[in-house]
Amino acid sequence: MLGDYRITGRRASEIAASVEAGVGSGALAPGAPLPPMRELAGELGVNPNTVAAAYRTLRERGIIATDGRRGSRVRARPTTTPRDALRITVPEGVRDLADGNPDVELLPSLAGPLAAAALRSARSPVLYGQDPVAPELARLARAGLDADGVPAGPVALASGALDGIERVLAAHLRPGDAVAVEDPGWGSVLDLVPALGLRVLPVGVDDDGPDARAVARALEAGARALVVTSRAQNPTGAAVSAGRAAELRALLARRPEVLVIEDDHGNGFVDLPLHTLGGATRYWALVRSTAKAYGPDLRLAVLTGDEVTLDRVRGRQRLGPGWVSRLLQYAVVELWSSGAVDRAAVARAYGERRDALVAALAGRGVRAHGRSGMNVWVPVADETAVVTRLLAAGWAVAPGARFRAEAGPGVRVTVSRLRAAEVTALADALAAAVRPGASGGRSG
Repeated sequence: MLGDYRITGRRASEIAASVEAGVGSGALAPGAPLPPMRELAGELGVNPNTVAAAYRTLRERGIIATDGRRGSRVRARPTTTPRDALRITVPEGVRDLADGNPDVELLPSLAGPLAAAALRSARSPVLYGQDPVAPELARLARAGLDADGVPAGPVALASGALDGIERVLAAHLRPGDAVAVEDPGWGSVLDLVPALGLRVLPVGVDDDGPDARAVARALEAGARALVVTSRAQNPTGAAVSAGRAAELRALLARRPEVLVIEDDHGNGFVDLPLHTLGGATRYWALVRSTAKAYGPDLRLAVLTGDEVTLDRVRGRQRLGPGWVSRLLQYAVVELWSSGAVDRAAVARAYGERRDALVAALAGRGVRAHGRSGMNVWVPVADETAVVTRLLAAGWAVAPGARFRAEAGPGVRVTVSRLRAAEVTALADALAAAVRPGASGGRSG
């Protein structure tokens, strides 16, 4: 069953460590079945409950999955091999449109805001026991949320969107619970959910956001939580429309116990309005990262939601990092107060590049998606072949496998640094690589 690899250990922790070591070294391949608990207990001379505890630990770490009578197997993508490992190597001289980064020329300089934050901190040093959120930041954040129609709620901070999503999931769910996740969607969330010992229920996406029928099926299947990208969905560029939000709110109203998490990372560089799902159920949270609008190294995200959820998140945060650095908070206050980013201009710049590529591809018979944000998603029949052909033609794009669970293949093109003069050549190369007429359909 395990080839030449032998699981060892007498304690649950030792058995779990032995399996994890086998997965990490590659000796236990993705999908490899593990021995039934009683069989392994007999081989090791331990109580079956000890093996059961080891397997439970491995499930919670996202290393194995258990499927009833089919037993336990190494996950197809264990947490030791995250989707980021699927990044392609970009040869010298190839145009990199695969990395997902914003255009550095549209990012503000952090020199002034960080210097001002340092001076402020020197005048009034932050000490233990102070409020974890600077009052000025909380006020500005709440004003922005109010303007976008987000229900009233306390404000907390996290070290980026993924940190906020993880904290909210951990505040409510337990290993084995199911989470409805967009597919295709942000690969880090698709990895995070099983890493927490939770089950992914894939939900198809179209240009208006998560497909309502797919969400309904996930809820019927027992989803305890739903994670939605409000705008600038990665990788498809989807944005939740007013009509889709109404459909989803109607579904969720019948499931008040479901936790709803909205990732509004597009705030600050997208000009489409927010159609929030906040308050559709008893427990909800909305996360706004500063990464794409102000720079990926500014590790700060605003988090709001219902009182219970935010109280749990802040309570657990006190036992870990305590708070997000006040230096970063003061820097963000400076950025927001000074209007360092012309949001309309940034949104327009990304929109022009995105729309130009989608239109050029349409003119060549290639279907593509990119309603908002800085990415364009192109459904294809064979993404490996398309990526390889584009590399040969001098273009690097991201393979869709980084963003998929069950959705059809595709490639993601990041247009944030695409120049107008390059659109025609890129569209020609994509059309030649995709071979119109043979491209696969999009899951939705």
